[in-house]
Amino acid sequence: MNRIDRIGSYYQSLQQHIARWSAWLACAMMEESATRLWRQNSGLGRGGVLMYQGVRMGMNAKEQWLEGMKNWQGDLSQRMTDDVVEEAFWREHIRKHVIREQAAPHVKKIQTELLSLIEPGDHVLEIGPGMGTYSFAAAEKAARYTAVDSSQGMIGFLREEMERRGMAAATFVHAKWEEHTVSEQADIVFGVNCYYRMQQIDRALVEMNNAARRLAVIALTSGPERPHLLAIHQELGCNIRFQRRDYIHLTNMLYELGIDANCRILDLERTYHYEIEEQLVKENLKAIMDESYDRQAAKEILHRYVEPVADGGYRYTHRFKAALLYWRPEQLL
Repeated sequence: MNRIDRIGSYYQSLQQHIARWSAWLACAMMEESATRLWRQNSGLGRGGVLMYQGVRMGMNAKEQWLEGMKNWQGDLSQRMTDDVVEEAFWREHIRKHVIREQAAPHVKKIQTELLSLIEPGDHVLEIGPGMGTYSFAAAEKAARYTAVDSSQGMIGFLREEMERRGMAAATFVHAKWEEHTVSEQADIVFGVNCYYRMQQIDRALVEMNNAARRLAVIALTSGPERPHLLAIHQELGCNIRFQRRDYIHLTNMLYELGIDANCRILDLERTYHYEIEEQLVKENLKAIMDESYDRQAAKEILHRYVEPVADGGYRYTHRFKAALLYWRPEQLL
């Protein structure tokens, strides 16, 4: 190779190196820009740095969560956006509610797992306690109990019920968790199926992390959904109102926030009882979105999964799962 050829070869190699370096720099700038944009959109600033734990998944878990809040027509229901409508829903729920001293078997199983994480001297903080499905058991085991709920009606109901049960060491805060900042850390911060209308879900998760002294715990019931719905979808081609969000969305979001959560899957079972066939059909076909479909064929598919009861009525057993996501608080940047 003569001198001119060597210079040409060197120049070509230099151009390749410059091109690679430019491509790397462009990617780095795009990533920094995307991170900066994510911080602005999430409103978390430096407290919510988008972190990659080894794998760059190329997804935005918050965006997927917000999309999943919409119904199958692509709209947000009034309960998702209107606090007055949500409050009215829970007040009506309180009016119809029947207090059960014994929890249903599937609830009891989640309670058992949750209580195994609580120590007798703990201060526990519950987000969105609802009707107290897990509140009373947690308050009974812990030394102190705090509830944060966006419904004034629910706060009033829980306060009265706690007093009736002689649980005096309970504090109630009327606030949206994603907009609330705690004044005191709790040993355990937990919430069960309470995240459904949190649009600032990333802020809510960061606040759980920051408010917990020892553990933050998320519990969500999961699929599979009732099997007759999948069969109707597959065999009749019906459009079904399947659930659009699951624990994996929160797992991914925690990952993006730099939080490595443990995940414990529970196998659950719930049996529904129906006195008459009309009640059975109405309750179990309401998830079909089509106005016109073969209703008789859908009923026949439904009956494959139903067991007649000897003294009349029907029994439907649904097997599904729940996920417990729990982690020790991380020091977020």
